[in-house]
Amino acid sequence: MQHCAHHAALNHAGSDGLRTACQGVILACVILLAGCSSLLPHSQSSISEFQSFDQARAAIEGLVPGQSNLATLRAIGIDPLKSPNTVLLTHADVVRRFVPAGVIEKRDLDPGIVQCLEARDTCRGLDVTASHLSTTRQGNFFADFFNFVRRTQVTGWRFNAVVLLVNDQVVYRSWGGQPSIDETDVKRNPLGPLQDIGPSTISVPAPVVVH
Repeated sequence: MQHCAHHAALNHAGSDGLRTACQGVILACVILLAGCSSLLPHSQSSISEFQSFDQARAAIEGLVPGQSNLATLRAIGIDPLKSPNTVLLTHADVVRRFVPAGVIEKRDLDPGIVQCLEARDTCRGLDVTASHLSTTRQGNFFADFFNFVRRTQVTGWRFNAVVLLVNDQVVYRSWGGQPSIDETDVKRNPLGPLQDIGPSTISVPAPVVVH
């Protein structure tokens, strides 16, 4: 009788130990999976001297046609020869952009645009692009790693502006863009790493010709 009681006690202790070990393994897996999300790729791209969309907008709106000049542009961080992603527009570029196929009359245009068009060779423009984008992969690390599900989030902002100058004096400016970007792309592959394997990877024996 005592032997049976002792055996039962050992079985109970063994069950408790096994249960504790299983709980420990489960806890370790949860911690591992939570930590693995930080291993997913993350990237940032910044094409701007400006720190925010509002800062870029305020800089362009601060330009006063007829008063601001090339030195003013450089002071706010826009240098035609040094600023990245700034396109120099010729007189012909300005004509194509603001008078497409001649369907718009001069009276419908901003006076600054008309002044630039009439100035011909002394007219030039700047197409300014600025952006700050952050790309983050989200979700389960193993589902992403084995290409079953990949969730990518893009956040940030994009800004663009056009500035026209005549003899290095600003005669026109306008701006636009996306103040807030929040896009999520989800790609699901039921076959995971085998999804991209196509017929080209399968060796097909050449037909046998019987004469």
